Amino acid sequence: MNPSLYIVIPCYNEQEVLPITAPMFLEKLRSLSAAGKISDESRVLFVNDGSKDKTWEIIRGLAAADPHYLGICQSRNRGHQNAVLAGLMEAKDRCDITISIDCDGQDDINAMDAMVDAYLAGCDVVYGVRSSRETDTFFKRATAQGFYKFLSGMGAEVVYNHADYRLISSRVLQEFANFKEVNLFLRGLIPLVGFKSTTVEYARAERLAGKSHYPLKKMIGLAVDGITSLSVKPLRLITGFGVFVAFFSFIGCLWALITALCGKAVAGWASMTCIVCFVSGVQLICLGIIGEYIGKIYLETKGRPRYIISERSWEERDRQASAPKAGERGPEGS
Repeated sequence: MNPSLYIVIPCYNEQEVLPITAPMFLEKLRSLSAAGKISDESRVLFVNDGSKDKTWEIIRGLAAADPHYLGICQSRNRGHQNAVLAGLMEAKDRCDITISIDCDGQDDINAMDAMVDAYLAGCDVVYGVRSSRETDTFFKRATAQGFYKFLSGMGAEVVYNHADYRLISSRVLQEFANFKEVNLFLRGLIPLVGFKSTTVEYARAERLAGKSHYPLKKMIGLAVDGITSLSVKPLRLITGFGVFVAFFSFIGCLWALITALCGKAVAGWASMTCIVCFVSGVQLICLGIIGEYIGKIYLETKGRPRYIISERSWEERDRQASAPKAGERGPEGS
């Protein structure tokens, strides 16, 4: 029996690009079904992440027009990672495999064929990996590649040049549901689950319409979440640096004491001021890093829900199907 596939697509203010990419996702679903790789029970699942435009109205219209489209709506904007998680958790009990992909059309949907082939060959996780970053600016390319290398250096297990385009089997999602982190960094958490995995390379294109919702500020925030969620090495580094500074400070104190006992004046108030400022700056940086971890602990201990779904497109369809048709009498009138 062919596996059922759910394509999970997070959406935030995507009214411009959604009418373009939605038919593309449906066509890919149909082509995989026609090739005998997936079942006709497969679906395209949109996750509206509290959009302020007409994104949810478009999703509802798509779901009403074709049963292969499904949609869920979060009660408010929770961010890209939470939207992907909401879609995956909603789909895990309804299908055999999921593929998460962004709505903007930049990720090559034809890579899904190779992903499904890898799943049929025995892999439970298939990571979509960019073959190049020629479409990125020099700054974005340098920072992104540096970020992956830095994460690896911090001891985090991440797949190089992989974002959130991946195939995950339902049994992996069942195990992943046991991960209760509030601070989500999915591209680092999924490898922790284990199971057999592989990669599929693809070329990333330009956005088909609309504008990016991931400015530099959000990318920096995601990087901080990734580092602090997956590694405690920064704490160990500042501890080591603190020992290093303390050692040389102790040497400086000995030097000052010896020169004072020898009756030699310790000249140079400017150098002393520089040292004090330097040590104070180091202390503030260390306190900031420690504070970031304490803040993460504070959020985790609250145990707040990571997403809240306010609407589901199929619930509306079920209500319409169960409502009495015109001219029919309800049960209370029989």
